Amino acid sequence: MSEVVDEKFITCIGCPKGCQITVKKFASGEIEAEDYFCKRGEKYAIQEYKNPTRILTTTVKVEGGQLPLIPVRSSEPIPKGKLIDCMKVIAKKSVKAPIEMGDVLIPNILDLNIDIVASRNLE
Repeated sequence: MSEVVDEKFITCIGCPKGCQITVKKFASGEIEAEDYFCKRGEKYAIQEYKNPTRILTTTVKVEGGQLPLIPVRSSEPIPKGKLIDCMKVIAKKSVKAPIEMGDVLIPNILDLNIDIVASRNLE
């Protein structure tokens, strides 16, 4: 192995154990995970190191509905670096009732090929 140029500690969420996984990046560009107890942990830690993503959950303003807001989520995980930009777009959005769970309220947010969808029905 070549010299370690970066090292991070990641708490795995792949199973209830919550392993504290060490991820090392070597000068050669190779990335290696240590201290995991299952293959899911290794895969999660390396993916989290290379490109951390999250499912975005928030609310969108509703016009003419029984409630002023509707809960929404992203259809796919969003890169962590884009979450704030997505929230800025969502904060400006307002939708009209009625809305069905699963309706796409904001298609292709930030050209990421990820939709923002309703998480409940709202009359």
